Amino acid sequence: MKSKAITNGRGTWMRVVGFVGESGSGKSHRAIWVARENDLEYIIDDGLLIKESKVIAGTSAKKQETKLGAVRHALFSSKPYQELMRHEMEKLEIRSVLIIGTSEEMIKKISTNLNLSEPEKYIRIEDVASAYEIQQALYTRRIDGKHVIPVPTLELKKDFSGYFLDPLQVFRRQAKGAFELAGEKSVVRPAFSYLGKYTISDYAIYQICVIAISSIPGIAKITRFRADKNEDGINIEIDLVMIYGFNIKEIMRMTQERIIEEIEKTTTLSVGRVKLLAKSLVFEKPNQ
Repeated sequence: MKSKAITNGRGTWMRVVGFVGESGSGKSHRAIWVARENDLEYIIDDGLLIKESKVIAGTSAKKQETKLGAVRHALFSSKPYQELMRHEMEKLEIRSVLIIGTSEEMIKKISTNLNLSEPEKYIRIEDVASAYEIQQALYTRRIDGKHVIPVPTLELKKDFSGYFLDPLQVFRRQAKGAFELAGEKSVVRPAFSYLGKYTISDYAIYQICVIAISSIPGIAKITRFRADKNEDGINIEIDLVMIYGFNIKEIMRMTQERIIEEIEKTTTLSVGRVKLLAKSLVFEKPNQ
């Protein structure tokens, strides 16, 4: 029998379930399966709102500079971040959510901060994982320091040298024109799948960057591109030819933000660093 639904302040029917386990015990690894088994649409974990392996809203707590900042972020302790997430949840008319935490108290705190009722029930990691699996997860966290969030696991595959020269007329055709969908879509399986590895080429990352900056004025072309993977995610280096007369510092800041946003939204890969170099300036010719 389905549990009784609850409602938020706007009258949207919502079920809330808590998923509890100590840090590193494998909760996030099994979150999608637990959500599906309990007919829950969304997941709240690590400060993120997730649906079907895709980050819908928020930023990961691991991006915070301090441990205390990460904890506060995961709990939605900041008033502006509370408002942001509440707004997103109301806009989406969410009807069910799985909240992940290390204790019932933590989950209750998240529920309170987001104006949700207490969970109708709590599922514990011991209910869905064996003692051996939990110990293996704890060992991986302790030795490797790895943290999983319930989004697709992808790896970066090198398939070109890292130096990409693109003529100006080709770049403009790619970046300034309309981008037409090819009609194909990559299928990525979530982290709990054991069917094998999934990779994404650095050329695909390059294409995402081209599209990301296509609407930013003041950039003439990319002359060099490099993407490398490390423990913190992808590190990207790009050399740009800029158009004279624009605020270079502001454009590069905007470009960094746009690239990070597009890569993380499109691939769920974490971006560690985007290093931009304004290599040279050109005078843009007036439209004929």
